Amino acid sequence: MENNYDINPLARIMEKLRDKDKGCAWDIAQSFSTIAPYTIEEAYEVADAIARDDKEDLSDELGDLLLQVIFHSQIAREEGSFDLQNVVDGICDKMIRRHPHIFDESGEFQNDKEAVRQNWEIIKERERQDKDRNASALDGVAIALPALKRAEKIQKRAARTGFDWPDTMGAKSKIIEELAEIEQAQNAEERFEEMGDLLFSVVNYSRHLDIAPEEALKAATAKFSNRFNKMEDMADQINQDFSKLSLDEKEEYWQRAKARN
Repeated sequence: MENNYDINPLARIMEKLRDKDKGCAWDIAQSFSTIAPYTIEEAYEVADAIARDDKEDLSDELGDLLLQVIFHSQIAREEGSFDLQNVVDGICDKMIRRHPHIFDESGEFQNDKEAVRQNWEIIKERERQDKDRNASALDGVAIALPALKRAEKIQKRAARTGFDWPDTMGAKSKIIEELAEIEQAQNAEERFEEMGDLLFSVVNYSRHLDIAPEEALKAATAKFSNRFNKMEDMADQINQDFSKLSLDEKEEYWQRAKARN
């Protein structure tokens, strides 16, 4: 029979692991900064399990991610800044506050997808202003986000202030402009900077087309990987070393792999 634990025993386990006298030497040595990479890794492993539609693995990975929350909360409890209860209270208050269409009984708030999204952003902005009246519209966008996702969120924040192209043509023209500037770059440093501008502009154009650039690039990379693997398989079937084929031969395999797709 399986044990039916709740979250409190997990917190007690972490407390014991962090005990200065009888705990685990590795766990005791950790800090917010040393644990942060594991937190990010576990979040990616959750996303990977979802992409593979592996529910058993997803359950396991969600447990690993939950452990990260417990770990950080225990470190904070030891230094007296906050504890797990503060984390739980905070997220409960936030969810109630950001869902007035569910928890506000006045009937003032609409419960359709677009209205909910817009109201969520309004409430988030109000929260930022309550914390700091001089806060930038760009404050709070995590630096550790994947570069494409962070660029998209920064652009959306700027757009809410009215700083945005009025239509897709402006965003598209900016890509062409940045391509030309890469060609005109005089050295590696300038090319580096212009390439960043180009990628930022591509994200902007993608945003105007209502396409999530992070997801679009993931899909394109997966498609390339799939076709490349097919090319290798086709060459292997007739005992050819794919790496030693000419570029024209590889291109022929590429077209055949595309046709199979």
